Amino acid sequence: MPPLALALYQPDIPQNAGTMLRMCACLGVEAAIIGPAGFPVTDAAFRRAGMDYLDLVTLLRHASFDAFQAWRAAQTAAGRRRRLILLSTRAEAPYTASKYESGDILMVGRESAGVPDDVFAAADLAVTIPMRPQARSLNVAVSAAMVVGEALRQIGGNQTE
Repeated sequence: MPPLALALYQPDIPQNAGTMLRMCACLGVEAAIIGPAGFPVTDAAFRRAGMDYLDLVTLLRHASFDAFQAWRAAQTAAGRRRRLILLSTRAEAPYTASKYESGDILMVGRESAGVPDDVFAAADLAVTIPMRPQARSLNVAVSAAMVVGEALRQIGGNQTE
């Protein structure tokens, strides 16, 4: 089991998705795309931002959030606990004050709308990046990089081959 995973919930922008997949490839982080996405979920759609790094990332594709949850349940049944940690502007816990564990799945929402209430409620933990009051949000790829970096720091870094 990889030390960490990044799940993209119904991504809207292929360039952001490609950037996050490239980060996962470089840091040895598993990736998952939870559909439906706002663009065709093909390697060609990611090539511009992901470049030739896409062959280095373990990418799981789930048709829906229900399918993703069924996969998580199967992982748990097989003895591989996979906590779901949601990055959200609606969360109250700062990402730096949270404790991350090997096997955690960090999930980012849609660029245009985040995640619906039922997905928010399904998370084991929701974290936020504290920002100035007049700021609404960071780019989703920037947010993912910040929290992935902190999680990897806490669990002992990334495992590269």
